[in-house]
Amino acid sequence: MKNIKSSIRKLSLIFTVIFIGYSCSDDSNTDEEVVLTQSELKAVLETDNITGGVDVALFDMYESAGASGKSTNNECYSAVYSNNGYTATFNNCVLNGTENVNGTLIVTYDTQGVEGTFTASYVDFYVGELKINGSRSYVFGTNSNETSVTFQVTSDLTVEMEDGSLISDNGTKSFTISFGESTTYSIEGSWTVVYEGNTYNVTVNSALSSEIGCAYISTGDMNVSKNGLSVNVDFGDGTCNDVAILTYPSGVEEEIILRD
Repeated sequence: MKNIKSSIRKLSLIFTVIFIGYSCSDDSNTDEEVVLTQSELKAVLETDNITGGVDVALFDMYESAGASGKSTNNECYSAVYSNNGYTATFNNCVLNGTENVNGTLIVTYDTQGVEGTFTASYVDFYVGELKINGSRSYVFGTNSNETSVTFQVTSDLTVEMEDGSLISDNGTKSFTISFGESTTYSIEGSWTVVYEGNTYNVTVNSALSSEIGCAYISTGDMNVSKNGLSVNVDFGDGTCNDVAILTYPSGVEEEIILRD
């Protein structure tokens, strides 16, 4: 369980770095129809940034599940269990260094009885001043010899930002942590974000991966499409460095530096 919780935190930070680095690239010499701004790239993963701490807490409560009617609590959140799931209440507390988290989530177990699978329903749930509605489903598992941990998150969320703008996120991301002589991670999936009238489709073509000790994705590639026009981001051949290659629709390539 500790490995899974640690993996969620680390991958949340690592995945954010991809887009922060991309937004810091120098594209002043690129004359292309596709333009992705810093705020747009942040929006692509904003829901994961916002809900990351809640994800870990929900897994903690899932692991503590007991008989119907049982309850657990700590200073930040509490859970009351039933045969079908549990009700999680967050007490306007700071969770994993994020903004105050406040509201109630209804969590239901998989109806087919698949272990490690549950769905959280958000109704006017708050992280700071941000209001969240929708659902987020989780599938956790390990391989037979427990040398890797995999978790899949499927989101169908809408977030209302402080200025009243909306970000919607729909799609699935799959994360794998592998333990051995070195600990590595990989990220796959595809998802769609709608923000300020634009639609962004993200597709991982080959798994984004690296060693946990590396601050950057070192191999794999993905496409980021804005309103149908796509930019490919290639993270390299496995060497741990801060370089990635953008390929625009015209075939023009640009080297970018990924910064912390």
